[in-house]
Amino acid sequence: MFVNVRQNTEEWFQLRLGKITSSNFDKIMANEGKAFGPPAIEYAEKVALEVVTGERDESSSFKNGYMERGNDLEPVAKELYEIERFCEVSNGGFNISDCEKFGDSPDGNVGKNGCIEIKSVIPKTQWKRIKKGGVDMAYKWQIQGHLLLGKKEWCDFVSYCPEMPENKRLHIERVYPDEDMIKRLKQRLTLFHEEVLNNVELLKS
Repeated sequence: MFVNVRQNTEEWFQLRLGKITSSNFDKIMANEGKAFGPPAIEYAEKVALEVVTGERDESSSFKNGYMERGNDLEPVAKELYEIERFCEVSNGGFNISDCEKFGDSPDGNVGKNGCIEIKSVIPKTQWKRIKKGGVDMAYKWQIQGHLLLGKKEWCDFVSYCPEMPENKRLHIERVYPDEDMIKRLKQRLTLFHEEVLNNVELLKS
């Protein structure tokens, strides 16, 4: 289900409350095939606390300089992407899974079939991405989450750095659903949700 809500508004935070979100899928998929690592265990506890208390973990509101930079530059990157691809980017909103356990917020939707994920970075990071090509591995599970929960056919990974030469400021890589990755993601998410439920039971006991 798609909810046309602006990100970082109170309504958006309420929709996320108690849901396992795609921005944390990398933590969940780490140590795949083994027990969940400390970041995933901590995240399971956080989600369980939200389920039980109905209150948002305020520590998740922390923003460092890089995050502030990303928020400030995202509208510019989005506009440049529209010019580059001759398209219009609409609000990414919030996608809720059919079971209502999982949620996802792409940075924008492109028509019915596409979406985008924007990362605003420093020159060193941009140059590495351009030379290496492909999508930064740190975001591969988040992007597959966009495709799965948003039911999209493709997602453009957009890397933006205003300090770079004009022809290197915007770097775009298109990603399509990977059946194997999505299968593995679904299996791991099922196990993770059980971890959350175990924490909920402990909190209620």
